[in-house]
Amino acid sequence: MLVTSLARDLYDSVAADRDPDPGAHYIRRRWLVGVFLVIGAVVLGISLRVEPGDAAFYPLTIGLAAVWIVGAFVSGPLRLGAFSPTPSRPPDRIGAIGLGVVVGLAVGGAFVVGGLVARMIPGVSDLANQVLAFADFGSLAVVTAITMLNGLAEELFFRGSVYSAARPHNPILVSTVIYVLVTMASGNVMLGFAGAVLGTVCAILRRSTAGVLAPAITHVIWGAVMVLALPPVFA
Repeated sequence: MLVTSLARDLYDSVAADRDPDPGAHYIRRRWLVGVFLVIGAVVLGISLRVEPGDAAFYPLTIGLAAVWIVGAFVSGPLRLGAFSPTPSRPPDRIGAIGLGVVVGLAVGGAFVVGGLVARMIPGVSDLANQVLAFADFGSLAVVTAITMLNGLAEELFFRGSVYSAARPHNPILVSTVIYVLVTMASGNVMLGFAGAVLGTVCAILRRSTAGVLAPAITHVIWGAVMVLALPPVFA
């Protein structure tokens, strides 16, 4: 009941959006977002097609994070956002941080539970293992750090720049669909499914807090859970 109530409150709440894009700046943001989307999709597709253990994986994934981060800051201003768990307390960044942590742990836990079921389905299990195989090679600490860095970078770009560029045309739906399409450049359906779920959750957080802080924390925590908890589930 508590989780359901929180989800309903988050979806129903609409925080004041403080970064409108007037006139030419709005058009410029959309053009830049489009350019970096293409670049990022190409780099993502290449990085997840290298063999696990390939030395090129690290520079490619770090390069992908750089693409998203540069694209986010070049295309326009970003806002951290704020949140309040109670009506009596004014929204602040501490609230946004707490919200991001709670939602990140909840979504990560849900994926672990889902993994317990998915591992018994041969086709689904194989797709998941294709991605998780990268955690079995090299340093686990490095893979975890890169995963968290990419999670942060993706939120700055997709829930920051792409979300803002999509307004006023249902930015939750548009930013999530674009996120899934780019993720599918990897050629892995499981990543596309994960992108649809995580993208929707993070877009709702963006909408509810008017910023990227809460969704970024959620994505970073979710990424850490995936790298650290899922490989033993599918082992």
